[in-house]
Amino acid sequence: MPKPSPLRSVDPAEARAASEDLSFHEAILMPGSPSKRASRDLASAVGPAAIIVISFYIAAQLISQIASLKIGVVFSLAVDMGTFIYPLTFTLRDMVHKTIGKRGAQTLIFCAGGANLLMALYLLWAAQVPSDPSWGLGEQYSAILSPVWRIVLASIVAEIVSELLDTEIFHRVREAYLRKSGPRRQWLAVLASNSVSVPVDNLVFCFGAFAFVLPFDVIWQIFAINLATKFAMTLISLPGIYLVPDKKSNDVPEQQA
Repeated sequence: MPKPSPLRSVDPAEARAASEDLSFHEAILMPGSPSKRASRDLASAVGPAAIIVISFYIAAQLISQIASLKIGVVFSLAVDMGTFIYPLTFTLRDMVHKTIGKRGAQTLIFCAGGANLLMALYLLWAAQVPSDPSWGLGEQYSAILSPVWRIVLASIVAEIVSELLDTEIFHRVREAYLRKSGPRRQWLAVLASNSVSVPVDNLVFCFGAFAFVLPFDVIWQIFAINLATKFAMTLISLPGIYLVPDKKSNDVPEQQA
């Protein structure tokens, strides 16, 4: 009679692999399995509030780019008309951060930069397509909507740099202070992050777009007017941070049972 084979010790790596493989099949074959529930939780992580805020963030980015093509006069001061929309993106970014977490907000920033670049490329192509003679506005369309690449690139770089900085400051202030003091003073994280990121955005854009093209005193005038306007819009938009739910699990790992 053959002797039974001795029990073989199980390699921990093999055990983990077998467990993961079993969990994968459970997720497919067993609708009530923990893995299946985790998949459903992941799919529902981006709720309606996050979708709405993300949509408004992208919309504000694109609208401000188009509106900036007009220089208006407000209170006897020359201001590009995108100045009243673009500052809202910083508070909207904080609202996105609150709903889907730091990594999601960082991803959205790069997506917005890509969307701005794609819009500029499409408008460039549209301006170069021959116009129907019966329309009669081809030259005006090209003169207004054809992108000025120095301004476009300065705007995109300023947006990415400043909003990534905004993300980091908002996250650090929120982690260091607000999680301990409660949600009542969430506006402090928005104000602290915007107080740094808005001037950085203004500085990168103004000098990236107009340095050695306009006199420096004119650039500083544009910087000062835009900065004052953007801060005013920041203060108006501060209460928006209370309109979205706080998904703490986005940035803080759950404790293992």
